[in-house]
Amino acid sequence: MEKKFTYGKNQKLKSRKLIDALFIKKQAVNAYPVRVFFAFVDESDFALKAAVSVSSRNFKKAVHRNRIKRLLRESYRLNKNNLLHLILQKNKKMVLFFLFVDKQMPDFETINIAVTTALQKLIKQVENAE
Repeated sequence: MEKKFTYGKNQKLKSRKLIDALFIKKQAVNAYPVRVFFAFVDESDFALKAAVSVSSRNFKKAVHRNRIKRLLRESYRLNKNNLLHLILQKNKKMVLFFLFVDKQMPDFETINIAVTTALQKLIKQVENAE
């Protein structure tokens, strides 16, 4: 299967219902400075949906929050293929929520390492889930 490094509109998690279900189940993977909440769902139209967030308590300026969110989305876009293929093989649907928890402004390398580590941990969770 060909790798697609896209993050289109249909792959973005925007449904309040799915986001609420995500936080009710409270399953999370930590890879400092990123925390990833995840849940298996049935009503999603795409196999893997994701959202990103940065606390305004830690970053007062919207410019800084938006920069971190762009870095998170870019890292996810580049590293999601292995998880997506596994979910498609298992015939499941999953939603993810990336939360940046550090108080310092990161660079792309830091975020990329954290997101890659978190996605590897998620792959192990999916393999163990039935």
